Amino acid sequence: MEHALPSRDTLKAQAKRLRADLAARGTPITHAQALETLAHQWGMRDWNTLSARLGNDAPTGFAPGMAVTGRYLGHRFTAEVTAARKMAQGHWQLTLRFDRAIDVVTSKHFSNFRRQVNCTVDACGNSPHKFAGGQPQMVIDPS
Repeated sequence: MEHALPSRDTLKAQAKRLRADLAARGTPITHAQALETLAHQWGMRDWNTLSARLGNDAPTGFAPGMAVTGRYLGHRFTAEVTAARKMAQGHWQLTLRFDRAIDVVTSKHFSNFRRQVNCTVDACGNSPHKFAGGQPQMVIDPS
């Protein structure tokens, strides 16, 4: 099973933590050595090879604390991402906390307001799940 590579920023942060942990244990290493070690852990010959595999694209995705806007079940919303996990094939599992509750029922006889939802979206912010009319249940606007 192939795992998606993390962003360059994530890898550099991991290297920084690795350096700090090893230094605390009495084995200091340079930042370059930490980057090389991470490259080996990802099955690459060296940091340059891993860095080339990452490409030059700016990191994309979702992170806790990020403010997002979009439509959920056709209702406009503003929300905060409270949890984000990257999944296979570029999908994200998110927990969103809406600034204002959204009625998730279309019945005229009762309502059910939700302030928080869990959803899965692709890299463009569209859920694979559709509701009436074939529209995605969740659409997160591009930032």
